[in-house]
Amino acid sequence: MKKLTKMISILMIIMILISVGTTVFATVTGVNSPSTMTGADVGGTDTIEKMGNQIITILTIIGVIASVIVLIVLGIKYMMGSAEEKAEYKKTMMPYIIGAGLVFAASSIAGMLYSFLTNIGTTAG
Repeated sequence: MKKLTKMISILMIIMILISVGTTVFATVTGVNSPSTMTGADVGGTDTIEKMGNQIITILTIIGVIASVIVLIVLGIKYMMGSAEEKAEYKKTMMPYIIGAGLVFAASSIAGMLYSFLTNIGTTAG
């Protein structure tokens, strides 16, 4: 059963990679064909930037909520656990703290990377 699951997973990954790399042969006719499009019709980087900011905000909120819930659960288990269980929870706390720190700092890290990369793009051109 495990081999079958691994094979299906590998096949799905291969199919995803193939579908991303394939060329689409399509034509656009009518009002929005490339010959009738003006500069106002084409979406610029502003829409991509707004969408990226929204995605980062949503992921950050979900991560913060999940990390707070996990912290509450670990805290309750730590308070109710025996001495051996408390030692186990202490071991799991360090990876949790590192992960929660990354979740809380993710939007700041993404913002710093974005500003760094845009500054490189403006100074190179």
